Amino acid sequence: MPLLEIRNLKVEFDTAKGPFKALDGVDYSVDSGEVLAIVGESGSGKSVAMLAMMGLLPDSATITADKMAFEGLDLRTLSATARRKVIGKEISMIFQEPIASLNPCFTVGFQLGESLKTHMGLKGGKAKDRVIELLTAVGIPDPEGRLNAFPHQMSGGQCQRVMIAMAIACSPKLLIADEPTTALDVTIQKQILDLLVQLQQDSGMGLIMITHDMGVVAETADRVIVQYQGRKMEEADVLSLFENPQNAYTKALLSALPENATGDRLPTVSDFAEAGGF
Repeated sequence: MPLLEIRNLKVEFDTAKGPFKALDGVDYSVDSGEVLAIVGESGSGKSVAMLAMMGLLPDSATITADKMAFEGLDLRTLSATARRKVIGKEISMIFQEPIASLNPCFTVGFQLGESLKTHMGLKGGKAKDRVIELLTAVGIPDPEGRLNAFPHQMSGGQCQRVMIAMAIACSPKLLIADEPTTALDVTIQKQILDLLVQLQQDSGMGLIMITHDMGVVAETADRVIVQYQGRKMEEADVLSLFENPQNAYTKALLSALPENATGDRLPTVSDFAEAGGF
C-alpha cells in the first residue's frame, strides 16, 4: 500500500469570470522511503495539489477525487479536528517563502515549541531541549542563542532551515518540500538539498519535492511527475525521464536547460507550444 495515494484529483476555483480549473484529473502516489519530484512551470498546479490534499485551500476551491488516502486513511472524509491531528504531525510541509511563512511577531523558539506542544504534548524544558536539537540538526549556528531570535533577525537561508526544523519536528511520515531552494544562493541551495535528502534517508519518510528546477530533480528524485496546465504529462523514474523522455512537454523542459543549448539561442518551452508540440 502506498504511503499516499491520490486518484483523479480535480480542483476548481470560483472567479469573477467563472470557474478556473487548476487541476484536471491528476494521480499521485508515493511510498515510504521514496523521493517523488513534481515538476512543471509556475501555474501547472504543483502546489495546489498538495494544498488540496492537506485541506489548506480557501473556500473558493472545489476539490474532488476518486481517492485521497494516507496510510489507508480516507482524507476526504476526515473532520477538521481529525485532519489537524494528521496534518503537521504525520504529513508536514515546507512552504515557499520562509520569511512569509514564519510569524514575524513570535520568536523562532516559540514557533517551533508550539508545534511540539500541539502534536507531541511537549512543554517546558523538554520542549526547549527538542527545539535546540532540531535547530542543531538543520545546521543553525548557536541554536540555544537563536531561541529568542525573530525571523527578521535571521538570513533567508537560516529561516529556510527553521522551516525545515518545524516541518520535521514531529518526525512526519511524509514531508512535502515546496520549492525549498527558491531565492537562495547556490551554496545554500546545495546545503538545503543535502539536508533534506539526509533527513529523508535517516528517517525513511516519504519526500515529495515540488520544483521547476530540473537540476534539483536529477540530484534528489527517485521518480518524477511532469505537469502542465493542471494535467500530468509524463511519469517515470528519474533516469528514464532524463535519458528517454516520452512527452513533448518533458522534452521542452529538458531542452531549455543551459547545458542542452545548441546554437546562439536557448530553446524555451514556448517554442514547443507554438510549434504544436503539446
